[in-house]
Amino acid sequence: MAIASLAEIRSTRRLIVKIGSALLVERGQPRRTWLATLAEELAQLRAGGTEIIVVSSGAIALGAAKLGLEKGGRASLADAQAAASVGQVELARLWADALGAQGLLAAQMLVTLGDLEDRRRYLNAAATLGRLVETGAIPVVNENDSVATEEIRFGDNDRLAARVAQAAGAEAVLLLSDVNGLYDRNPKEPDAALIPRVEGVTPEIIAMASADSGSGLGSGGMLAKLQAARIAERAGIALAIVNGTHDKPISRALDAGIGTLFVAQGDESARKAWLSGRLAPAGVLTVDAGCTLALERGASLLAAGLTEVEGDFRRGDLVAIHGAKGERLGQGLVEYDAAECRAILGLREDEQAARLGYVPRAAVVHRDHMVRA
Repeated sequence: MAIASLAEIRSTRRLIVKIGSALLVERGQPRRTWLATLAEELAQLRAGGTEIIVVSSGAIALGAAKLGLEKGGRASLADAQAAASVGQVELARLWADALGAQGLLAAQMLVTLGDLEDRRRYLNAAATLGRLVETGAIPVVNENDSVATEEIRFGDNDRLAARVAQAAGAEAVLLLSDVNGLYDRNPKEPDAALIPRVEGVTPEIIAMASADSGSGLGSGGMLAKLQAARIAERAGIALAIVNGTHDKPISRALDAGIGTLFVAQGDESARKAWLSGRLAPAGVLTVDAGCTLALERGASLLAAGLTEVEGDFRRGDLVAIHGAKGERLGQGLVEYDAAECRAILGLREDEQAARLGYVPRAAVVHRDHMVRA
C-alpha cells in the first residue's frame, strides 16, 4: 500500500520500529516503565494485523554502565566492543520481558554491515527475518557491535533499520527520536518549523539536518535519519520520524499526526534496491562531463569517460561514481579490478584490447548494475 499519512502506518502489513539508546537507557539504567508502554503499543499493532520487527539500540549504553566505562562506552573501539558484549545480554532480556508481558515472543538477531552488503548473506538474513515473522515472533535486531570495527559497520541504527526494511519487505519504517521530526532549521531555534511531509530527500532537505546526536549516547543524528529515508524511499518504503520520549509514543504521534513522513519515491527491483542501499564502496571512479551526461540519460559507464580511479577493488565490488567536481553520481558493481580500470582509463573500445590482452567487456559499470545517487 502507498502510505500518504502518519495515521496510515497503523494499516501496514509489515513495519520496522527503531528505538534509539537515549529513549531506552537513562543514566545507564533501562527505562522499563516507558518500554512497557511501547510494548503494549506493539502488541496492539500486532493484534491489528501488522507484523512488527524492532531495531533496537542500547547495548553499548547498558554494557558501559555494567562495566563502569567512561563516555558511555564510546571512549575507544575496544570499550564499545566490550560494552556491547555485556549490554546485548541485558538488551535481549529487556525486550524478552517487555514483549513477554504482552504475550509476544522476542527473537534476537545480530547483524553486521557485511550481512547486508553481501548479496548472498543479505538473502539469508531476509529469509530468517521472514520466517521469524511468519511464526509470530518479533525479531529484535541490532548491529553486532562486539565485532564491528570503525571501518566496517553501519555506525547508526537508523540506516540499519532502512536496510532491514528492504530485507524484510516492510512497507514502512518508524524511527522513534528525541524530536518531533525534521525541522527546517535547528529545532532549538524559536522560529523552527516542523516539516510534516517530505516528497524526496533532496540536497535542500539534507542541508536542514544536523549530524549531531543530542543525547551523547547514540551514534546517529538527523543526517543519519535522512540517509535512512533516502535508502527507504528508493525501495518504495515510507519512513517516518516521530518523538519517542513520551509514554505510548506511537499512539501520540499517529493520532495527532505529529512527525515527519518521507513518502516512498520509487519501487526499484529487489536487486537495485539492495544495491542502492549498500553503504561501503570499495573504490571511487571519477568521470568526465560527457560521461556524466550519458549516465544521467541512463547509459553505462564506459572506459573512455573515466578520468580517475581510487581504491583497490576487484571485479564485482561496489564502487562509487563521482563527477568531475567530486559530486556523487551513483554507485554500481564494477566489471574490472582496479588495476585494469587504471590500464584502460580514457581509452576507446578499440584501444582497450591491446592494453588488456583480451576482448574488453561491454562497460566498466553496466547500467543494469548501477543506481543513481
